[in-house]
Amino acid sequence: MFYAAAGILHIALPTPFLSITPAWVPDAPNVILLTGVCEIAGAIGLLVPAVRRCAGIMLALYAICVFPANIKHALDDLGGMVVSTWQWLYHVPRLALQPFIVWLVLFAGRLLSWPFRRSDPEP
Repeated sequence: MFYAAAGILHIALPTPFLSITPAWVPDAPNVILLTGVCEIAGAIGLLVPAVRRCAGIMLALYAICVFPANIKHALDDLGGMVVSTWQWLYHVPRLALQPFIVWLVLFAGRLLSWPFRRSDPEP
């Protein structure tokens, strides 16, 4: 659900995403559109057993690839003259949770079971 919602936001409201996209990303508006499409496709893929593993891998790679934008967003917000507690409370956990997000999509894609054991058979 998270990736589907994020994908829809990337397509419907690209401006906030454009503002955090690093300057070295070429053709940022189309990259933002493409990332939205990829998030939606990945979310759907996690629901389809035949492509679930591939979707998990692709979403994990996606989470790694967008990490520079998350870092830029944090540096832009936290590097200002006035920084609120709310900005810290958003950015620090957000950056720290990125490895968990990578793990989560690999788990959802049935590529990892650690630290849990799966009792349901793979369809």
